[in-house]
Amino acid sequence: MTLVAILSGAGISTDSGIPDYRGPNGLWRRDPGAEKLVTYDAYMTDPEIRRRSWRMRSESPTLRAEPNAAHRAVAELARAGTAVRVITQNVDGLHQLAGLPARKVLELHGTARSVTCTACHARSSMEEALARVAAGEADPPCPECGGVLKSATVMFGERLDPEVLAQSMAIAKACEVFLAVGTTLRVQPAASLAGIAADHGARLIVVNAEPTPYDDRADEIVREPIGTALPALLKRFHPG
Repeated sequence: MTLVAILSGAGISTDSGIPDYRGPNGLWRRDPGAEKLVTYDAYMTDPEIRRRSWRMRSESPTLRAEPNAAHRAVAELARAGTAVRVITQNVDGLHQLAGLPARKVLELHGTARSVTCTACHARSSMEEALARVAAGEADPPCPECGGVLKSATVMFGERLDPEVLAQSMAIAKACEVFLAVGTTLRVQPAASLAGIAADHGARLIVVNAEPTPYDDRADEIVREPIGTALPALLKRFHPG
């Protein structure tokens, strides 16, 4: 059975109303100071950064977003019987909401749908934490130990989960088809997965509006909008 691996980046979720970060109109280009809100050292040492971060999370469209046609097409491919694994740089959980089983999704940068305590590592839901913010706690502490709470995402300055990265590399080496969808392929080590897949004989397909550093390794490059291009592309890999 053909194993199809999909590395998804911010571009797959823009149709769901979640802005990207590094594109021409991305958040980091519009507001470079916003990076501090998701930088670990700044977050841990500056209570005002934490308060601003919680306000940003409260205003973020991420938890209100719904899966779009691209997310649904990936889930449909898996339901059709094709072996699919998604490695995502996104923290929005939309692949799972679209119906892809959680065990088939590797979240390289964690999830914005949970919070974790930096002291005791207890986890709870983001919705619960945001309800506390709405009730007046500008920087809600861990209810278990009083430690600093943060989104269960990988902030700048934090390492990726080595187990998730190892599983992602194993999938890149084993797949027959590797699609890089909506990612600039500039953030390492996630971007290197495209090269690893190509080195191990996978057909590399890049679906992205802008050029990427791996375009010269690609067997196919698709520049059309992801919401229409990806569903059409994935139909090729349905069984039969």
